[in-house]
Amino acid sequence: MPGFESIPPTTLADVLNRGQVMDIGIRPLWTPVPRVAGPAFTVRCPPGDNLMLHAAIYRAAPGSVVVVESGDLDYALAGGNVCAVAHRRGIAAFVLDGLIRDLGEVRDIGFPVFARGVIPIPGTKSELGEHNGEVRCGGVLVGPGDVVVADEEGVVVVPAARHDEVLAAARAKLAKEETESLDDWERAHRARIDKTLAGHGFAG
Repeated sequence: MPGFESIPPTTLADVLNRGQVMDIGIRPLWTPVPRVAGPAFTVRCPPGDNLMLHAAIYRAAPGSVVVVESGDLDYALAGGNVCAVAHRRGIAAFVLDGLIRDLGEVRDIGFPVFARGVIPIPGTKSELGEHNGEVRCGGVLVGPGDVVVADEEGVVVVPAARHDEVLAAARAKLAKEETESLDDWERAHRARIDKTLAGHGFAG
């Protein structure tokens, strides 16, 4: 997503609230993973079935991040070939509240997948779910077009309606940090910590 590729999730987490940061179960499945940023293409899959994710790789626009609400943690949503096709079609990443398989193949092609883990059992492909509705992934409500930024630090979701505001705030925070030396930071940090400790009567 233009502008967000240069913004770390840590900075976005500082300017957004906790509700926009996915829980620690949604992690990169291989490292070192590049930072990805793109508009969400949202998918909801029923328990045990991955039809809608498999359909999404042909419908999501290049540069998008496919975000999936899975119905279970018992079956894989995708494997090596699905990830390879998604990668070839220009999809930026998968962010899955679920599992995949064929991790070695996925790692070898360099396709970023953020998910809860790996299991060798594939799901079925027979039940309809939903595309481009609101989904819950890693505890965060994600709508189509929300900006998803992910790297080894975690996954942050920027609501589409706040795109410009959040980008400006994040850039301002980074610019301020770039002008501050470690000595400057340490002085301000120590003063703040000592003041807080004193307020609690701690004199150690």
